Amino acid sequence: MSVSEPTSSTPIDPVKLDRLAEVAIKVGLRLERGQNLLVTAPTVALPLVRRVAEHAYKAGAGLVTPILSDEAITLLRYRFGQDEGFDRAANWLYEGMSKAFAANTARLAIVADNPMLLSGEDPAKVARASKANSIAYKPALERIVNFDINWNIIAYPSPSWAKLVFPQDEEDAAVVKLADAIFSASRVDRDDAVAAWQAHNEILRGRREWLNGQRFGALHFSGPGTDLTVGLADGHEWQGGGSTAKNGITCNANIPTEEVFTTPHARRVDGHVVSTKPLSYQGSLMEGIAVRFEEGRIVEAKATRGEEVLNKVLDTDEGARRLGEVALVPHSSPISASGLLFFNTLFDENAACHIALGQCYSKCFVDGAGLTPEQIAAKGGNSSLIHIDWMIGSDKIDIDGLYADGRRVPVFRKGEWA
Repeated sequence: MSVSEPTSSTPIDPVKLDRLAEVAIKVGLRLERGQNLLVTAPTVALPLVRRVAEHAYKAGAGLVTPILSDEAITLLRYRFGQDEGFDRAANWLYEGMSKAFAANTARLAIVADNPMLLSGEDPAKVARASKANSIAYKPALERIVNFDINWNIIAYPSPSWAKLVFPQDEEDAAVVKLADAIFSASRVDRDDAVAAWQAHNEILRGRREWLNGQRFGALHFSGPGTDLTVGLADGHEWQGGGSTAKNGITCNANIPTEEVFTTPHARRVDGHVVSTKPLSYQGSLMEGIAVRFEEGRIVEAKATRGEEVLNKVLDTDEGARRLGEVALVPHSSPISASGLLFFNTLFDENAACHIALGQCYSKCFVDGAGLTPEQIAAKGGNSSLIHIDWMIGSDKIDIDGLYADGRRVPVFRKGEWA
């Protein structure tokens, strides 16, 4: 029996869980011999953390350092914490993470928490804590969004999350269903998952190379409630699937992933758009998001649910009302076809085309690794403390690519690649 074997009461398929850990190390990170690894995860995901550590050390990892969080302890802060404490964050921890990344430590995040954990807490305190955390995390986050190192995010089916996705089921049955959905979306429900990812990456590579060859000046989204022109940043570059970090390692940052994405021009977005799926953020669910852009900035924002939270997010900083990403995902993607709402952006963003408020990715520029923040800003890249994806695609959305001379080329029709 492996040291990472879950207890017999765990209803999660141990073979597929082990494959997910293997894919995270061999595809998600492509961890190099001698490289250190930092893993963040909730305590409930320990069975997966242990398997990750096992595969990491087998791959030659120098040191695996886990940092664990806990839902119950998080809630205790809101029940008993001092008011002034909600403006604090663990700056020392994030400074240490930033130093680790500067020393070429790889980063793996395992998501498993109940996305609605904080839904019953004071939204003002949630917003304050989130902002403090974002400020403290920025030095480490910049090394991630600038792709200094190889990093990856995977998921584990915790009971609290599973019951949110499958509320009608008993807890064990819900966990099994969520586990199966995660394993399917992550392509570890097949014998040779690593080979399956290699094939999938080739498909995504073909799509991004076609888009990079077109050199569109903008994308036009049209459909029910949507008439949006997203200007693309000067010198933008489409990414998707495997990407090469500044440390020379080609990795898959997200598992699962179905998207190809790039950087919009922060000052060239105009029109209106509505969300096509709910957005779960910091314990709040936002539905029916409808915004209007003028010269890149959101000047009007409404939501049928969670409007107060949405406006707090938009007031985070100047860049929060501008776009940092636009991504294309076919409506027929496996996650969309599952019909599930995961309440988790890692999955839900791969069910539909989406845009992201806030920080852009420097890797989405030609020779982005050599650009300064000032040069990125001059090309139209956005800067912000946040990066929040929300879905605007469906089987009723058309997308045209617009050339600088005004010509249009169909990119999507009825939610599928044209």
